[in-house]
Amino acid sequence: MENLKNLGEPLEFWQYFYQITKIPRCSAHEDQMREYIKKEAEKLGFQTEVDQIKNIVVRIPSKLGSNSKCLGVVLQSHMDMVCEKNEDVIHDFLKDPLKLKTVEIEGERWLTAEGTTLGADNGVGIAYQLAIMKKIHDGSLNFDSIDLDLLFTVDEERALTGASQISKDLIRGKYLLNLDSEEDDRFTIGCAGGITFTVKIKREKTKINSIDANLTPTKISVTGLVGGHSGGDIHKGRSNALKIVAQILWKLNKKYKISLNSLKGGNLSNAIPRECRAIIFINKNKFTEIDSYIKKLKLNIQKLYNEIEPNFKISFEKLDAFTDDLVLTKEIQDKLLNLLYLMPNGPISLHPTSKGLVHTSSNLASIKTLEDFIEFQISQRSLAQYDKDIIHEKVTTLLKMSGLEFNKTIDTEYPSWPPDFDSKITSISKSVYKELFDEEVIIQAIHAGLECSYFNLHFPEMEMISFGPDVLGGHSPDERLKIRSVEKVWKFLVTLLKNLD
Repeated sequence: MENLKNLGEPLEFWQYFYQITKIPRCSAHEDQMREYIKKEAEKLGFQTEVDQIKNIVVRIPSKLGSNSKCLGVVLQSHMDMVCEKNEDVIHDFLKDPLKLKTVEIEGERWLTAEGTTLGADNGVGIAYQLAIMKKIHDGSLNFDSIDLDLLFTVDEERALTGASQISKDLIRGKYLLNLDSEEDDRFTIGCAGGITFTVKIKREKTKINSIDANLTPTKISVTGLVGGHSGGDIHKGRSNALKIVAQILWKLNKKYKISLNSLKGGNLSNAIPRECRAIIFINKNKFTEIDSYIKKLKLNIQKLYNEIEPNFKISFEKLDAFTDDLVLTKEIQDKLLNLLYLMPNGPISLHPTSKGLVHTSSNLASIKTLEDFIEFQISQRSLAQYDKDIIHEKVTTLLKMSGLEFNKTIDTEYPSWPPDFDSKITSISKSVYKELFDEEVIIQAIHAGLECSYFNLHFPEMEMISFGPDVLGGHSPDERLKIRSVEKVWKFLVTLLKNLD
């Protein structure tokens, strides 16, 4: 990792961001991050408050005193990060610091982590907030007539828990500035609502020797996919590793005599699965023929993703030392593969008026084989509650039609944030951006979920906007932060606060 001073301004941002990458903060494990924020704030003389769900706010009162009519502004980010790593990387997210490095791509410098997610989502927001706090303390920044709340929420990545269960008296103000967007030339003023649910299918098993003594274990693996965010990246045509494996298995099941031992792929509801593997038993004399058939399937599948998935790989290998001799019964196997083959995935419909904006989507996010169940998780999103209900109802109907014995539980459901193109904070932000950079900013609603959906529900009088520096590859080990973009967003944030002041 190079000298922080070489990364640009403000230095305080990079100092804080570097410290943040040393602190474990996977979803539901934000305690050390919260304690760091608390100690840093109190060291600088600012009061903190923690609510019942463990969100923390830092109070920075106006210089004009409590009797004056000051403007309440909230700067907000979330403390947790998506903890994803490449399969061959040894890293314990609960104790190991991230290994940072800078890379140059097409003449642009980026900060990334070696083999893991970087946590720029939403570590950049935390670093901006703490840098603002420090500069107010040392007197290099002054917002005399603003009562500033720095809000840090928990468990955003799994279920927006901190925002959904926030104490109503934890924050106050006219404007909320969410620092969780990832493109520095656009502001987000609306987002989709979503639902995530888990399905458990009863695993009826039989011993392989009772089927055919000539069957031998093999493994099919799909690796090297780009992955990404199941909301923000769903429109980019990226492949889903689970769906590819399901397609291959369905075709093998029709053409050859196979028996399914297990499936495993994906692990996060809000990430497009990058890897998946299946263990199947096949006739030992058919290995070469099946290997050739899978290679032909790969050529056809790859045509859809030629430039999108440059590192896409399908491997087929013998498992000579494999000892688990249990497989699904033929009836359960056929029904399961039919279900997974037909399962809706990716964009379902586009917004009728906003060009290129996905309106409704579904993501087959993860699958794993347990002792008594095959378990998979699905996340679905829509800008309209009605359409979100429809895609959820369709998948539920498909489950019922499959003939499988299953149990479905809803893990989380969150509302949409309807865009207000005429809000005062949008108007002020557009003017500030134009003045600073001599160009028009893009105003958008997005398909991903943002905590603003719950803030809008809980604090309907508060106007909101979301922005941030350029971050690519979110929710995957390819995540990277554009170094130059950090200073651009810093200038905008400080100038916006001065204009509000």
